[in-house]
Amino acid sequence: MTKDFKDTPITPDRFMTEFMRWKRGSITRRHFMGVTGLGLATAVLSRFPGAGVNPAFAEDLGTQMAIATWPNYHDPATFENFTAATGVAVEVNVFGSNEEMLAKLQAGGAGWSLFVPTNYTISTYAGLKLIDALDLSKIPNFSPSTQNPRFTSEGMVDGTTYALPKNWGTTGFAVNTAELKAPLTSWKDFFAVAMNEADGRAMVHDYQLTTIGSALVSLGLDFNSTKPEDLAQAEKLLLEVKPHLFAINSDYQPSMRSTDAWMTMCWTNDGAQLNRDMPEIAYILGTDGGEIWTDYYAIPSSAPNKAAGYALLNFLMDPAVAVKEHIANGAPATDSRVIALLPPEITSNKIVYPDEASLTPLEFGAAATLTDPGRAELMARFKSA
Repeated sequence: MTKDFKDTPITPDRFMTEFMRWKRGSITRRHFMGVTGLGLATAVLSRFPGAGVNPAFAEDLGTQMAIATWPNYHDPATFENFTAATGVAVEVNVFGSNEEMLAKLQAGGAGWSLFVPTNYTISTYAGLKLIDALDLSKIPNFSPSTQNPRFTSEGMVDGTTYALPKNWGTTGFAVNTAELKAPLTSWKDFFAVAMNEADGRAMVHDYQLTTIGSALVSLGLDFNSTKPEDLAQAEKLLLEVKPHLFAINSDYQPSMRSTDAWMTMCWTNDGAQLNRDMPEIAYILGTDGGEIWTDYYAIPSSAPNKAAGYALLNFLMDPAVAVKEHIANGAPATDSRVIALLPPEITSNKIVYPDEASLTPLEFGAAATLTDPGRAELMARFKSA
């Protein structure tokens, strides 16, 4: 009779054999930990940033999980390394707006164990009980003391932490200066040029907060306004510009890179990536206002694999992991530990870290805009016109 392999004494060679079986997914993490012993497992897992034995890894993580996030937003190696460290495969679902994320969660069965909502949505998610209050003991890599409160406070609702920051940024517009010679400095300029020199070459977001908000700002109105009279003016402008647009799409990098589009509403990280690869593409913050934002990580109450959600969140909070995310996606960090690891060419980049004068006219999105029917109906009419 064949001897049970579990009874075989653990040796360095057998340990590595079991580890490689676990890494390939041919055995479970529970089996691996059982046959090798927790102490030796700790020694090997410490080779992987964020994957040491801690409360986030104390449960059976299963073999798969899903994250909902934004286009062009992560270093693919992050998820590959997490899978290598835990055996959990990560499915990445990409969305174009917070409204889409909200609708998906409200409909039930989203299947995400972690997702990336924006600051102004957190209080709504918490109020609707769509996200869990976080157990910070399971996220030891998170350091509240090294976070910049200017960009992180909205992760807390009534003193309870529901979300941890991924990065912050701004919403401006990207312009291919090789194609468009007229100087643009404001949202008023953006909409005027879209209907003239950039006719058929401009893009706006498929996202009411920024598309309606930027139209409001161009008219001298509040980015977050829900007043019917203000929304009527914004709708008039958007319907005027609609026939001149190349597309309404929040995934605009492909069109800008191919030069099918010459100008687009743009988030910091995309602006940095486009400018890095095509220096003729400038990123501009409107002098007349616009948005500043923070994106967070949160765990849905309906998450099918909360243990893996916590494990991935803890992994992402490790500065050694987070710095690679920031280098890859181009958005600025909220954590001083991460900023200290970033190369000078990033921390000195004015697209990524603008000066205070550029940030002053900008404002955070307001929670009311997420569920305001007037803004939702306006966006629907604009898209269908």
